[in-house]
Amino acid sequence: MSILIFGGTTEGRLLARELSRRGLPAWVSVATPLGAEELSGLPGITPLVGRKTEGEMAALLRGFSRCVDATHPYAAEVSANIRAACAEAGVPLRRLLRAPGDSFMGIRVDAPEEAASLLAEQEGNILLAIGAKGLPAFAGLDPARLYPRVLPVEESLAACRRAGIPTRNIIAMHGPFSRALNAAILEQYRIRWMVTKDGGAAGGFGEKLDAARDAGAELVVIGRPEETGDGLEAVLAWLLETGPQKEE
Repeated sequence: MSILIFGGTTEGRLLARELSRRGLPAWVSVATPLGAEELSGLPGITPLVGRKTEGEMAALLRGFSRCVDATHPYAAEVSANIRAACAEAGVPLRRLLRAPGDSFMGIRVDAPEEAASLLAEQEGNILLAIGAKGLPAFAGLDPARLYPRVLPVEESLAACRRAGIPTRNIIAMHGPFSRALNAAILEQYRIRWMVTKDGGAAGGFGEKLDAARDAGAELVVIGRPEETGDGLEAVLAWLLETGPQKEE
């Protein structure tokens, strides 16, 4: 059996690690070299680097017998492309879901644009902990108020420049972030509003909640797209149905 995982997430790495430990080879498609680096040292795991269109996914999938979508819970368009590509290639697919956060405080919105409209009527600095792709939604706000926290890669920095973000406002760091570090950032930049996504425990959602309380910042949470899928154990069991396993 040949397995293709669309990853780049904590769940994808955990699944790859478990397959490697059991002696079941897999290929993991990731968008960036950073995603490939995070898979280094796993025997039998081969990273495939680069963003892919639906057609490119379908062409790639024809060499595999099973596929797992372990992409980010907010990557709805990518997941739709994976579903369509698997249907075209005739490859069985499972969606690996990330558990949501256990608690919630603040304001919940459905999209970045809704968060931007809300904050346009408020005052104070804004920490955008939503990734570089969400920046265009905030184009109507004063860039001096915006403090995007993005990955320290050129693609993310270029998105900040296109959005007109002052260089001194760009927080380029690689997570996960502790409660203390989140709170320090909120206090350092005098953040009044923190915009984030419900990334669950894997995305440090709890640490963001606690830090917002500590620093007295208001939280605006962009809700997840609705979807169905399975947890790590169920997906792993599906992949191990016919695959080889090492003796523990």
